[in-house]
Amino acid sequence: MKILYGVQGTGHGHISRARVILPRLREIAQVDVLISGYNFKLHLDGEITYKARGISLAYDRKGSVDVLETALNIQPVKLLQDIHSLPVEDYDFVVNDYEPVTAWAAQTAGLSCVAISHQASFLSEKTPRPKKKSLVAEGILRHFAPSNSAVACHYLRYDYFIEPPIVRKQIQRLSPFRQDHVTVYLPAFNASELLPYFKEVREVKWHFFTADCEQDYWDENVWIRPVGNESFLESIESCEGIVSATGFETTSESMYLRKKLLTIPIKNQYEQLCNAAAIEQLGGKVVYDIGPEFVFQLRQWLQSGIHLDLPEVCDEKSLIQKIIQQGTSNTKPRNELFKRHAILG
Repeated sequence: MKILYGVQGTGHGHISRARVILPRLREIAQVDVLISGYNFKLHLDGEITYKARGISLAYDRKGSVDVLETALNIQPVKLLQDIHSLPVEDYDFVVNDYEPVTAWAAQTAGLSCVAISHQASFLSEKTPRPKKKSLVAEGILRHFAPSNSAVACHYLRYDYFIEPPIVRKQIQRLSPFRQDHVTVYLPAFNASELLPYFKEVREVKWHFFTADCEQDYWDENVWIRPVGNESFLESIESCEGIVSATGFETTSESMYLRKKLLTIPIKNQYEQLCNAAAIEQLGGKVVYDIGPEFVFQLRQWLQSGIHLDLPEVCDEKSLIQKIIQQGTSNTKPRNELFKRHAILG
């Protein structure tokens, strides 16, 4: 069996899932990997067979997606070239984590494509949505990386094809306890704009992780730290709570560790607004705008006793079985796919 695995390089969640799923898939099949995204900085273990520019979100460092820059950085001719030049006829099926090149190549060739992303959970109307639903954003979620089947993930099993979160082994190996600090990770913001708010709340120490510095230093009660995997893990293992954006991975890990969670959705990022709606349903604290009330909101949150919990995490063996079952149940013979691909080309 030969599988093509497409992974979105932008954002931590897609790469983290790949680090868990790829070794499992490679135990039972030959797996080639395509990674796309012009601004990805994280790395995968093992060989990457293909790289593509794909489509990536750009951020304005003020807590919002920069819609104009995102649109200007899309290169449609290059995207189409990457889609049509990808030899999908060499594979039995595609496993896709919100990656557009492999998804559309499979769609064009009539090849089975199994979506495994968190975004695929929004194919169900049962997953939480914000009060103001965006039809445009819903369309993007559905068609950015199309598939003919899904084994998605979310905080809860909102529908039959949705699995619990995949929690990386590094998190599962931690022994969480609570000290008098809170871990902060808000990469869509400029650190200098946020520090005054946290410095004013002196009841705790803040471990503030940012790409805006290269060395650790203290600024009053705020320990400003460069982003690093080991230092971040050490901080969240012993923290009282976590302040983060509303991405699926960090929020899931916070719940797994039973840490107090305050989350700030990135503006114009519809998936994070959906995650925020789910977190509010679970009893978590969401702040939609950082303004004059933010210091009060931080203090109020610190005084609350709400620690969210994940009722279950993904069973990796069962997940792989479901992916293989979905992929092979819709697979056509390779020679038939090759003929169709040649005609379309």
